[in-house]
Amino acid sequence: MTSLSSIEDEKYQDFILQGVSRTFALTIPQLPEALRRVIGNAYLLCRITDTIEDDNALDIAQTRQLSEMFSEVVSGNIAAQEFVDTLYPLLSDHTIPAEHDLIKNTPAVIRITHSFNTTQRRALERCVRIMGHGMADYQETESLEGLEDLPAMNQYCYYVAGVVGEMLTELFCDYSPEINQNKTILMKLAVSFGQGLQMTNILKDIWDDKERGACWLPQDIFLKNGFNLKDLQPDHADKCFQAGLGELVGVAKGHLQNALTYTCMLPAQEKGIRKFCLWALGMAVLTLNKINRHRDFNAGSQVKIKRSSVKATVITTSFFASQNWALNLLFKTTSKNLPDVEISKQSLGGCPRIE
Repeated sequence: MTSLSSIEDEKYQDFILQGVSRTFALTIPQLPEALRRVIGNAYLLCRITDTIEDDNALDIAQTRQLSEMFSEVVSGNIAAQEFVDTLYPLLSDHTIPAEHDLIKNTPAVIRITHSFNTTQRRALERCVRIMGHGMADYQETESLEGLEDLPAMNQYCYYVAGVVGEMLTELFCDYSPEINQNKTILMKLAVSFGQGLQMTNILKDIWDDKERGACWLPQDIFLKNGFNLKDLQPDHADKCFQAGLGELVGVAKGHLQNALTYTCMLPAQEKGIRKFCLWALGMAVLTLNKINRHRDFNAGSQVKIKRSSVKATVITTSFFASQNWALNLLFKTTSKNLPDVEISKQSLGGCPRIE
């Protein structure tokens, strides 16, 4: 029998998802019922980790301490309320009201976390631990000069997105013995899937990140094209910078191609899981197209896709969700104008792991 407090926790989880992510509030309900609750909870755990990293009122030492503390909360070694009492008073106005509310209600989220089976809990604990550790490492080196090279960008993308792909794959495999049969290759493709989505976000958010003092672009790609990221200015369009940007669009496209391969390996009858993947993939391709067409953009709003495009993506990919031939044709058609760049094997699960 479900207790009244458990019902309230579930209601809160559904409510706060709407406030912290319209995208996931849209995609998570497409999942099979057995996965919705755990993946919704997983997203909130990642969002709490991200809030710790993003609030600029926290110094580097506080970020690392709170990230480690939250990891222990998820593992059940520290009380959630102790974490709330430590973090909540430190949050600034930089953190949106919905995230303030999420932090305050961390105990409700954690009660749900601790109700999952052993495999699910281990997947969530591992993801939060690696993400928190990796984000803290990169915050220490955050600057406007960019990352050293593409492998450093790969590693950053692993910490913030690739590890999430691995976690989702663990949950999918726990849910379905048929999916579990392809676990080894799916885990590698999951890292690439995560990187494709994260690179799209990085490219879209170049100028927003610069405004807050960060740059996640790789120096080597731009130096090769004759541009130094130290000279990056939104009011100055530079052809060499645009050439480097185009190369990264091509790298992201290669990862999204792997994301499609991942999705097509999922059982055709699992339309809900496929739609969960396809909607994110489709929106990323459309965003890359806008970036590629407007490489001189100087604000994220200029390359944001329209709601009508999102709706069209949802309808089209949903209709063809179980038909691999149609999905491959759709990807080929919508990405045909994007540059083609071969991605290295390192990006397929080759990033350092923290176990």
